[in-house]
Amino acid sequence: MLVAYSGGVDSAFLLQVAVDTLGDSRVLAVLGDSESLPRHEREQAVELAARIGAPLRLVRTREIDDPNYARNPLNRCYFCKSELYDQLRQIAAAEGFDAIADGTNADDVGDFRPGRQAAEERGVISPLLEVGLHKEEIRCLSRERGLPTWDKPAMPCLASRIPFGEAVDPEKLRQVERAEEALQECGIRGGRVRHHGQIARLEVPEAALATLADPQQRQRLVAGVRAAGFLYVAVDLEGYRRGRLHETRTGSGEAHSG
Repeated sequence: MLVAYSGGVDSAFLLQVAVDTLGDSRVLAVLGDSESLPRHEREQAVELAARIGAPLRLVRTREIDDPNYARNPLNRCYFCKSELYDQLRQIAAAEGFDAIADGTNADDVGDFRPGRQAAEERGVISPLLEVGLHKEEIRCLSRERGLPTWDKPAMPCLASRIPFGEAVDPEKLRQVERAEEALQECGIRGGRVRHHGQIARLEVPEAALATLADPQQRQRLVAGVRAAGFLYVAVDLEGYRRGRLHETRTGSGEAHSG
């Protein structure tokens, strides 16, 4: 089995179970590496695969070279996942793997996930979905197995911080990555920096709003975000919650990262 691996909660648990069930000689984790993957996420994913005892291969994906992806439509993820799964299919065919699996779970079914279409078109299986596991169950099972990802916040790709319809390019992705590093350096986990040209719109968990009330921490954060290339730093008073990316889709087909 090839495991489409990101180092997140679901794919890490799937990889652990695959290794436990099939043995490390019959499993290969494949991590797609591109400008939309934060460097610290890549480093953590590599370390975790080694801890699990799973062979890992990094493949360079070039979705940003695809104009369909770069123009950032609502189904941007379809083109990203298509690029990744096409490479996985080539590896599977060349090296004799029987299946390609991803970490889709039962909670993902009702969400807007164009990447799921790319998986289905290419025969990628979703074992966690097949057995009906939900995210909280996966977190509990991960904790029982000692996986450090059991309480890891969701971390979608950096392109999700750019409003739909606005072009994705390497420079914007680098700005977002550096600005979110500033958030983490201030002790804020699970926050987002949305790219609005010269403006960085910060979404932070409600519990982290108290951190921003501290003048010293706030000044430190503003300095870090500006150093990433933004002129203005704004805080979204609604804070961060999962799914805001698609909340502002309208009947006209417009949408913005939320």
